[in-house]
Amino acid sequence: MRSTKNTRSVLVGIFIFIALVIFIVGILTLGGQRKTFANTIDLMAVFDDVNGLQKGSNVWYSGVKIGTVKSISFNKAGSVDVAISIEENTTQFIHKDAFAKVGSDGLIGNKIIVLYGGTPQAAPVQSGDMLHVEKTASVEDMMSTFQSNNKNILAITTDFKEVSRRLANGEGTIGKLLKEESLANDLNNTMAVLKRASVNAERLTTQFNSYAANLQKPGTLTNDLITDTVLFSRLKTSVLQVEEMTRKANEVMVTINNVSQNLQSDLKKTNTPAGVLLNDEQSAASIKETIKNLQSSTQKLDENMEALQHNFLLRGFFKKKAQGKL
Repeated sequence: MRSTKNTRSVLVGIFIFIALVIFIVGILTLGGQRKTFANTIDLMAVFDDVNGLQKGSNVWYSGVKIGTVKSISFNKAGSVDVAISIEENTTQFIHKDAFAKVGSDGLIGNKIIVLYGGTPQAAPVQSGDMLHVEKTASVEDMMSTFQSNNKNILAITTDFKEVSRRLANGEGTIGKLLKEESLANDLNNTMAVLKRASVNAERLTTQFNSYAANLQKPGTLTNDLITDTVLFSRLKTSVLQVEEMTRKANEVMVTINNVSQNLQSDLKKTNTPAGVLLNDEQSAASIKETIKNLQSSTQKLDENMEALQHNFLLRGFFKKKAQGKL
């Protein structure tokens, strides 16, 4: 009997020991997952809507779990105060200007708190700090957006149906293009004309480029004018000389005009020889008469000379003069 009781006691002790081991391992495992035994600090965040976030939900930073949600409560303004507990050794990476938002663990998973952002210039967070909060779109907001988009799509579809109907009925310019062959032919002719104009413009451009290339060939006048500084200097000198000659010619023309004006003025006067000849008829008649008398005297003088040549006293003189002896 005693041996049987001893055996049962041993078995009970073994089972109790195994149960204690399992209990301790379970506590250590759960503590490792929840990090119950790590040093933590508490931070605060105020949300308008936590979208189903619960106490004990995880807190993530850069994809790494760093803490849990400690408490969720309402404040006097009707917002939700969320206290989170994060590991103290991660505070060096989370700065006071960091943001907190409510996210999901996977596509359809438990709600979590996600910490992100922050600049190295800001100091690390300390226990009791208030985090900035980013407002996230709720399911209701997304459904409202979907409904608004559906209304817009319906309106666009209605407009498209109306446009299609008008096109099918031949209304508007595009509808006429689809229905009326004459308008389409006119458009084709116009396109052909534009095509020919484009070809001509391209040909003209090619010819202009060729002409410009010829102008730039060495030895041509334009190329020499552009590149030969000596020729350009000579041309400039010639232009200056032509300008000087033009100036002098203008001065000569001005002088001639002055002389002409003076002559016309003298011709109109009666106290000048030219004016007397043109304006005084009596003086002009006297001058004519004098000229006639001179002509008559000259004729008579010629006759007297002829008579002297035939005079026997002077005949020898004239013969010697004709022979060149005098």
